[in-house]
Formats: sequence, structure tokens, C-alpha cells
Amino acid sequence: MKSSSKARVLLIYTGGTIGMMQDPVSGELKPFAFTQLYQQIPELQHLPVELEALTTQQAIDSSNMDPRHWIELVELLETHYEHYEGFVVLHGSDTMSYTASALSFMLVNLSKPVVLTGSQLPIGVIRTDGKENVLTAIEIAAARKPDGTARVPEVCVYFEYKLYRGNRCFKYNSEQFEAFKSPHYPYLAEAGVHITYNDAFIRCSSNPPQKLQTLKTLSSAIHIMSLFPGMREEYVYPIRHTTLKALILLTYGAGNGPTENWFVSYLKQQIKEGLLVFNVTQCKAGTVVLGMYQTSMQFKNLGVVGAGDMTLEAALTKLMVLLGQSNDTQWIKHQFETNLRGERSPLQ
Repeated sequence: MKSSSKARVLLIYTGGTIGMMQDPVSGELKPFAFTQLYQQIPELQHLPVELEALTTQQAIDSSNMDPRHWIELVELLETHYEHYEGFVVLHGSDTMSYTASALSFMLVNLSKPVVLTGSQLPIGVIRTDGKENVLTAIEIAAARKPDGTARVPEVCVYFEYKLYRGNRCFKYNSEQFEAFKSPHYPYLAEAGVHITYNDAFIRCSSNPPQKLQTLKTLSSAIHIMSLFPGMREEYVYPIRHTTLKALILLTYGAGNGPTENWFVSYLKQQIKEGLLVFNVTQCKAGTVVLGMYQTSMQFKNLGVVGAGDMTLEAALTKLMVLLGQSNDTQWIKHQFETNLRGERSPLQ
């Protein structure tokens, strides 16, 4: 890489709406060549950055994103980590929060920005939100403090003028440009005439920075069971502890669920056979507090582990990483309840 006083930022394209251009003849949406990025967004020439771009082995719709692609991303970041001051990952919005959460747990001792962004409209469409998202995400990835360290040394999501902690946000709207929310944690930054950083809520990296470590073994042996009124025993019992390692219950309110004997007996038997069971609320805002109501005391007594105010995306990906590291159930439970990357508020 050429020496330069400009901050060096690597742009990684994984797929998604943002990288599409409309064919002027057929009207079909097709990926554009990222070697022509400056042609598509000429404003990039005015940013004080040295920008390079690459594409993952296969650009995909984010609905097809899975742990294999997260591992590929982590390997790319690991390979190029020492050569750039920041990274921007262009990603489809549908599973962006899952990827951001997974990366936050897979990248240990991160001291540089990894900013995920995308768009609701293709970058080749006149009213696209993609250009602003890309420009500002790059600017944030390049931002430094007076001492030369990164302004935002963590995995985050930038969308529609807001920068979110990656493992604290989720997609809530498929039709508006403001597609993400983070009800339990403030914005890390907000873009207006200037970018205003919420420094008090941005994670600090160690000084001097520790060596980046990566966790690239993940387990998908997890089932998610969403509780609903009228659940029937015959539909639940086929889900047994065979190759599964963990079960996530999507519960009501503050972590509540039905108290029917068959359901309690089912959970008791699965836990006895070694299945780990975790409790995530269906509510988009609020926290799991086991034992607050009689309908959650059963979970507490059985040894079900509460997710606190973690999003489903954070709870799921955190569990994938933990299960990939160890078979020690007590260690996994303890780590799940511990705030590792700013993904949850401290236990009450």
C-alpha cells in the first residue's frame, strides 16, 4: 500500500441492495463493479481517506447469510487488520444486526472501527439512501481521536444518520430509510451538519491496543421456540435434545411463559438430558427478569438462563460463539450472563 497521510479504510462488499444498479435497458437490478466505486459515488474523492475495496468470494442476498460467511468476514478482517485504520462492510439490511452481533463476539481486543452499512434502495436509484450511508460510514471508520486512536473502536451499524452499537440494534422497518432501532442503548453517533459522537457510550480500546484475537468456531446447534397462546404438546415434543445443544425460548413480557404441567415437564426433561435453555423476551424493549412474576419463576427454578435486555440477534450469535468455544455448561451460562462486548446491561 502507498504511504499516505490519509486514513486507510477498507471497504468490503458482501452483497445486498446497496450494491445494485438498474440496467437502463431491461430495468433489472444487477451488482455493479466496485472497481468503479468512485464513478458511482464521486463525492468519495473529497473524503480525506485512502480507500480500497474488495468483495467476498460470493456476493449474496443477506437472507442467505450464515456462520460460514461470518467466518470469511473475520478472516478478511484479520488478514488486513494491520494495514488499515478502519473497515466498512456493505451488507444487506435484513440480517445486518445478526452479522454485526456475531462479529462483535468473534473479534476479541478490537481497537479499530468495523462499520456495517447498507441501504433500502439500490445505490443506482436516484432517491437512494445508499450514498449517504456509505460516505458517512467511511468517514466514521476513518475518524481518529487527537491521540491517533480510533474514535469508535467497535463493531457498529450506520444507517440513516445514526450509528448504533452492532450488538444492540435490530431491523424494525422494511419500508422506511430509518430501518434500525436500539431501544436499550443510545446512539454512538449522529450525523447532521457535523457528526456528533456520544463518547460516553463508545467502548474504549486498551492503550496500548492488545493484539486482535479471533474466534472462528461457531455452533448452530440451537433451536428457537417462540411461545404463543394455544401451544400444543404434540407440536413441542418432537423438539427433543438429540444433536441440539441449546434452546432459546422467546417468552412474553419480562420473561414469562405458560405454567401447564406438560410444558414444565418438557423443559425439565430436556434440561436433565443436558440441553441448555435460555430466555429472551419477545418484546422489542424491556428486559427478562426471572422470578418477577409467578409465570417466570418456573423458568428460574428449572435453571433457565435469562438474556436480560439482549436482542435476539445478540443472544443467538453470542450463544453460537460460546458453544463453539466450550462444552462446559456452567462456563457457557456464566459467559452468557456476562457483559462481554457491551451487548447487555449489568445483571440487576
